[in-house]
Amino acid sequence: MTYDIANKIILVNGANRGIGKVLVESFVEHGAAKVYAAVRKLESAAPLVEKYGDKVVPIHIDLADRQSIVAAAQTATDVEVVVNNAGVAQDASPLDENAIATLEFQMNINVYGLIAMAQSFAPILKANGGGVFVQLNSVASLKTFLSFATYSASKAAAYSITQALRELLGKQGTIVLSVHPGPITTDMSDAAGMAEISEPPILVAEGIIAALQAGEFHVFPDSVAKQIGSAYESFAKSVVEVSMGEG
Repeated sequence: MTYDIANKIILVNGANRGIGKVLVESFVEHGAAKVYAAVRKLESAAPLVEKYGDKVVPIHIDLADRQSIVAAAQTATDVEVVVNNAGVAQDASPLDENAIATLEFQMNINVYGLIAMAQSFAPILKANGGGVFVQLNSVASLKTFLSFATYSASKAAAYSITQALRELLGKQGTIVLSVHPGPITTDMSDAAGMAEISEPPILVAEGIIAALQAGEFHVFPDSVAKQIGSAYESFAKSVVEVSMGEG
């Protein structure tokens, strides 16, 4: 199934910076009718409103505040594409003293927040014809990086949930994308010391749009991601993307 975002109404959370901000800009420039810029502080979306006018509508979502997700879904009842971009990353290996606390924090946002977004917006997508649900995962969902082991674990769990959503939401005609960027130029990658090997966020936006046009589930947008995705492709096509009986 293919999909064109032109003239569609889209919601992107974590929209005030990094990948999220570029996603909003790219979607508007590719013809989206309106983009809800979901942020924790509404004023942080002001530059996007200044640039694009009423094409961008700020809305409050904090993945740590489940009620904010419910309230946003009650407001954005016309949304056709939901991009769950927001997330957190902290460095910890399994033997670090703070490993459990770090994992709990990241699971709360990266996994439980994903579930809450899906639960709140799936009925709206269904009512509006099916639409699209996009989850920003990471290459870390496929390959654990030692100093970011707890982050990798949270993203692996998010990827597992994304696979389940693909089957569940597919039944209501909703396309699900699992996006797996490598090092992308953001505050998060800078903090992780990856600035020298990171690539521009526009690659993520272009990857999502291309995957929707091609009917793909996995998106590997940058050069590091493509390298990992190439090695993973056979397993993905023959196992992950195939419906298998349970029990």
